[in-house]
Amino acid sequence: MDVYFYEAFAEEAEALKRLLPPTVSCEYSWKTIQESGHSSPRSTIVSIRTQSVIPSDWAGQMEGVLSRSTGYDHLRAFRARVPVAVPCGYLEEYATRAVAEHALLMVMCLLRRLPLQQEQVARFERNGLTGRECQGLRLLVVGVGRIGSETVRLAKGIGMDVRGVDIVHRHKDVHYVEREEGIRWADAIVCAMNLTHENRGYFNAERMRLARPGIIFVNIARGEHSPLEDLRQLTHSGHLGGLGLDVFEDEPAVAGALRDPSSPRSPGADIVRELLMHPNVLCTPHNAFNTLEAVERKAAFTVTQIQHFLKHRDFLWKV
Repeated sequence: MDVYFYEAFAEEAEALKRLLPPTVSCEYSWKTIQESGHSSPRSTIVSIRTQSVIPSDWAGQMEGVLSRSTGYDHLRAFRARVPVAVPCGYLEEYATRAVAEHALLMVMCLLRRLPLQQEQVARFERNGLTGRECQGLRLLVVGVGRIGSETVRLAKGIGMDVRGVDIVHRHKDVHYVEREEGIRWADAIVCAMNLTHENRGYFNAERMRLARPGIIFVNIARGEHSPLEDLRQLTHSGHLGGLGLDVFEDEPAVAGALRDPSSPRSPGADIVRELLMHPNVLCTPHNAFNTLEAVERKAAFTVTQIQHFLKHRDFLWKV
């Protein structure tokens, strides 16, 4: 077999089957590597997303690993702990617009208290549902790369007052500010950073307490930017007026525990279950990228990577 695809949800697998040539033999599973129970690679090329943890002893048994994601911090972590230099690839940008729209979707839903509206519509009760409009809202985007800059552009288009935080000021149309200044200024914050060793735990409780009470926080980047226990404390204390998460700290364990209650207990999953009961919290299952348009681009880039590797034994976009 040429490729084994882990973490392939139904629509993605359908697109891959349609686009891959019949000369490439493949199998697909929605499970992560750890959920599959596989003790060895099922093919010479293993393709994952971000939740699979590749066993170290697979390194000498694979010719290549392709992550169907634009981020590749998990591939770097894998390469750092194995003695064999396994070729690793990732995908070019395919979901910038989708993720930016999802970030603003979460901000707007939290501004209008949508989770509580859904709970109260069964009683047709309007008490406590008064929300806020986007016009003039102060939005801070932390991490102004591809997704962050698109978030800035879309937010400006609906009348928000937007500022950005980044170590590189690459966009002339972005009003950049220092981190603490921006956090104190904002009504809402979107995290759109790449994950590095330096910015793990970036949005911890101590830093978020610099923000004004009632701040809305949305993370569509990496869960490790925002520790779950800190978010739990900030939510229950009322300091966070709204919390939107598409990504989660220790996501492989959290996702596995949420999918299968019989799987090993995850403290993070326990916190997520608790947060989901809160009226000002909105969570989605690492799904910000998932539009018809983005899935089609994602599948096309995956096919390009696979075909390039089969021909050259290396990836076109490589770690």
